[in-house]
Amino acid sequence: MKISNFIDSINKNNEKVLSVFLTAGYPNKKNFAEMAVNVLNAGADMLEIGIPFSDPLADGPVIQNSSNIALQNGTTIKDCIFFAKQISAKVNKPLIFMSYINPILNYGIEKFITDSEAAGVKGLIIPDLVIEEYNEILGGIKTNMEIILLCTPTTPDERIKKIDTASSGFVYCVSLNGTTGVRNEFDHSILKPIKNAYNLITKNKMLVGFGISKEEDVKYFSPCCDGVIVGSAVVKLLDDEKEGELKAVELVKKLKEACRG
Repeated sequence: MKISNFIDSINKNNEKVLSVFLTAGYPNKKNFAEMAVNVLNAGADMLEIGIPFSDPLADGPVIQNSSNIALQNGTTIKDCIFFAKQISAKVNKPLIFMSYINPILNYGIEKFITDSEAAGVKGLIIPDLVIEEYNEILGGIKTNMEIILLCTPTTPDERIKKIDTASSGFVYCVSLNGTTGVRNEFDHSILKPIKNAYNLITKNKMLVGFGISKEEDVKYFSPCCDGVIVGSAVVKLLDDEKEGELKAVELVKKLKEACRG
């Protein structure tokens, strides 16, 4: 099933989609796939698997740290693809790779997409791929994988429309200007550009991410999106070696409950 159709099937039940981000190979490689399956079974509708990178420009300190540790653990793109294969064999929910462009180019972009598809990955997010370079880098590749583009609160209207046209799966709407990370509260002024983007995006579904960490945040953004993306709040809990996974699973359960209204 296409990611967009999957999101639509959840929205038709009067629910918002909960997409959870995990850094591949963090906190360790040995049980990452098992932990990811537990997060999906706890209520995450989709899983973003972050491919560790040494210079994750869009990510805040929590995910930067997790990426560094995953790299120290020796996590490679081949490992990420293997994780996806393990997860997709156990859970029938969309898996999405999140990677910066350099690691993909180093791996070989056609090989990366072919191998990822074979492992059950349905979508790809590349935060540093701008729309002007989309066709040059991805235009000639035949794939069923959906390429998800991003917009921000400062993206002009006409550019949002172009992003909507080029994107597939959904459009990732960044909730604020800055990097990922837990926020204690949101400036109410940010709702206006998010509502505007939601009205302009007509081809795709729209999910909101960056800073969402608790049930109140989910309810705050729910009226102007089709789902939410949560990363740092879950990854941060995994710092706790003994109870991190248990805490992460409990948070996912609460967030999914909030998605139900």
